[in-house]
This record gives sequence, structure tokens and C-alpha cells, in this order.
Amino acid sequence: MQKLLVTGASGFLGWNLCQLAKQQWDVYGTYFSKNVEIPGVTTIKADVRDFEQIKHLFQEIKPAGVIHTAAQSSPNYCQLHPDECYSLNVTAAWNIAGLCADYSIPCVFTSTDQVFNGFNAPYRETDSVCPISHYGEQKVKAEQGMLERYPKTAACRMPLMFGIAPAGATSFIQPFIQILRAGKELSLFTDQFRTPASGKTAASGLLLALEKVEGILHLGGKDRVSRYEFGRLMAEVFELPQDKLKACLQEDVPMPAPRPTDVSLNSEKAFALGYQPLSLREELAALRGCL
Repeated sequence: MQKLLVTGASGFLGWNLCQLAKQQWDVYGTYFSKNVEIPGVTTIKADVRDFEQIKHLFQEIKPAGVIHTAAQSSPNYCQLHPDECYSLNVTAAWNIAGLCADYSIPCVFTSTDQVFNGFNAPYRETDSVCPISHYGEQKVKAEQGMLERYPKTAACRMPLMFGIAPAGATSFIQPFIQILRAGKELSLFTDQFRTPASGKTAASGLLLALEKVEGILHLGGKDRVSRYEFGRLMAEVFELPQDKLKACLQEDVPMPAPRPTDVSLNSEKAFALGYQPLSLREELAALRGCL
């Protein structure tokens, strides 16, 4: 099998990607602060912010493709520490695109639906970017810089993601489940809309992009829902008590990073290429008993 380099293998998306990719690839996954062991995957401690380290990795592994998922993906953290996050979210991405160009190999980057301001959803790949947070701004800069350095890069804008996670990582769904199981109150926004997808589904989209895409691609799920609607459906599918599930507005929960109201993605381009998310109910049902 050909070698695939996945950065950020200890994170939620990177871990899910490695699980899926190892069926077709000889996978090498990097981690930095959290050691991770994935059966069937060679994991390597590396700082993707260090150009010489990454350059050496390329020379040693000689990958046939790269999927770059490593990032500081907390909008609130990025809002409070923009300079610290820039080297990981922007500079490292540019360097990886440059190395992929040097080796003439496929390069996939995980961007975000947060590159939009939320006023004109659902968003297509051709719509103008207009981020309202430092995190969104950094992902825009990463996209643009990578495509300038290597136009064959596939910049995949990822939706809100959920599902099984490695030790030390999580998706937003795990705390929701724990709170409801404990009989505690869970307040969710009725005025924030996304197109969620499971980590496994999102990973399948990235592998598709590696084979077929150059440029921007949206990898949203099938259904547009609010956080509150998601919580209701999750509780129903997982048979969790719903009496403590409360509706609230974004303005009720002050946070460092502003959140766009509706960044639901139009993913018809990916669907036409063979990206096949299940319905949100089916995605959740597939996880029942695993979380």
C-alpha cells in the first residue's frame, strides 16, 4: 500500500481519519502533545510548526499523499491567543502545501464552515468568505496561502462534527450525553445552524478529496439543524431524558469568539463526487451503544 501522512492523528478528526484510511493506505500519523496509539497506524511525535521537522518527515516517509488536520480548532482559544495559534493554523499549513508541491503529491487541508459570517447560508464553494472570528480568519489565510503555493491542494471546509473520539479528545456530543445522563440541565442554541456530520463520514470525504479534488470542497452533512434541534434528536435516538434540555440564544452565553448564526454548507459538489453522508438520524443511530 502507498503511504499516507496524516497530521493531527491524536485529534478527533485525525483519529477518525486514520481509522478509515488504514484500510487502503499505509498510514503515518503525527501527534504533538497527546500520545496516541492506533492499531495498524505508525504514529510519530512531531511539531508541525517546525519546518525542519516536517521537511525531515517528508524525506523519511516519502508519502504518496498528505491530509493536514492538525490545528488549534477552538474558536474561543484562538480569539484569546491569535498570535500563538497563527503558527499552527496558518504558517504550518503553508509549509505543508509547499512540501507537497515539491513532491508533486496530493494535499488535503481541513478548513471550516467558520470562514463565513452566517448571513447568506447555505454556502457554496464559490461564495465569498467573510469570517467574523480569529479562527475563521486564520483558516481563510491558510486556504488562500496553500492554494497559492500549490493550486492542486484540496481545501475541505468541514462542518460541526461528532462521534467516537480517542482518549484525550472529544467531540461536542460527549459532554451533551454526560450532562443529560446525569440528569443535569443542558441549554442549547436555537439560533445557530450547522450541517453536522459524523467524524467517520467527514473522514470519508477527506479520502475522496485526496483522490478527486483540487481547490475548495464543502463536506457538510445532509441536514441543517440548530444546536437545540440536534440535542433533541440526539436525546431521542440515544433514549436520553429530555426534560432538562432547554432552549437558549447565543446572546445568553457570552463567549470570547463571535459565532456566525447560520453556516450550513451546500455540499452538492461533494455529493456528485460520491460523498454520501447518512441522514442525521441515521448517523446518530449508527453511534448508539458506542458513546
